[in-house]
Amino acid sequence: MKSITFSVLAAAVLALGWAGSTTLSKNDPVSIAVQKGAQWLISTQGKDGGWGQDGGETSYVRPGERLESGGNDVANTAVAATALLHAGSTPTHGEYQAALVRAVDFILRRVDESPAEGLEVTSLRGTQIQRKLGPCIDTFLTSTLLAELDGEMGNARANAHVRQALQKCVAKIEKNQLKDGSWNIAGGWAPILGTSMASRSLYVAQQKGVAVSAGTMAKVQDYTANQAQAGAVAGAASSPGAASSPGAASSMVVVSAGVPLYQDAQALEQLSRTEKDRKENAPRIKAMTGRLANPQHVMGFGSFGGEEFFSYLNISDSLHRTGGEEWEKWNGEIKAKLLKLQNEDGTWAGHHCITGRVAVTSAAILVMLVDREPILASSVTKKN
Repeated sequence: MKSITFSVLAAAVLALGWAGSTTLSKNDPVSIAVQKGAQWLISTQGKDGGWGQDGGETSYVRPGERLESGGNDVANTAVAATALLHAGSTPTHGEYQAALVRAVDFILRRVDESPAEGLEVTSLRGTQIQRKLGPCIDTFLTSTLLAELDGEMGNARANAHVRQALQKCVAKIEKNQLKDGSWNIAGGWAPILGTSMASRSLYVAQQKGVAVSAGTMAKVQDYTANQAQAGAVAGAASSPGAASSPGAASSMVVVSAGVPLYQDAQALEQLSRTEKDRKENAPRIKAMTGRLANPQHVMGFGSFGGEEFFSYLNISDSLHRTGGEEWEKWNGEIKAKLLKLQNEDGTWAGHHCITGRVAVTSAAILVMLVDREPILASSVTKKN
């Protein structure tokens, strides 16, 4: 029954033009949902400019919600700031300008204080998002945000500060790439998604003119292509009616909690960035997009956790670049799902693993806005 409801709502989303609009109007459901989510983020931002697992102050924590660390952290702050950025504000203008600037200041202070060596940009350990996406997810999300902000801060001094911090993050990521080309650092439930964010941040930084080693990018490209090939076997084994094949999927357990969706999401984004990439990786991309027709595959771990939301963001980014019927179908359906999942207070909360409202709400906003071509991301997109 739920699939029928989603299909009907998805059709309505497409029919009324909400799925493909390039600007935010004030009255369509997607825009209303984004605004409600962004307003909640603004209302819960901490006095220090940051956000934690479930808000920016202890008074915003849901009754019964177990916080896995105290205080506000870099990763949640970085993804919330990115959501505000994509919702139409910049450090120089927009409804959420002041909140964005405060968040960037929070992040830059931590990056400045971090040592040059090592991958971390924070001394805070044990946050929920670290435990799920890997212990260095703060660095990856920060690098992505700073890459998008690079050159857009409004004055030379602020631009120089962001560029310096971005270069520091890029150097950390490059120096700490694993031998297999990934950043699947032990200690996370689904660090494959961290690898995706690390690689994406390097790509965006590269497009902004930051020096990134060609060897680093080649290694992660090779890693992803190899994993995508392995994922095709595991994906076939997990399809309805297929015989179980524990051996085929065993290589995925360490990097993606045994959930093929997370691996496909990483691979789709990595292997579809340019027209050249899409041509070279066409068979792999076709296999992965084909698996999206399987509702069981799309549900990932079986319910909507934060990992699923971040996976949907990667998939939307990838399919949007290619366009066509597959993109239109996915975009309508995923937006319909997210509209139904939004809470009355404007938040989205994960049903497993990453349950914190800040990360999940921010990821949902970003999924909703993939096709709106945010100002700061458009310069990167147009270069390809």
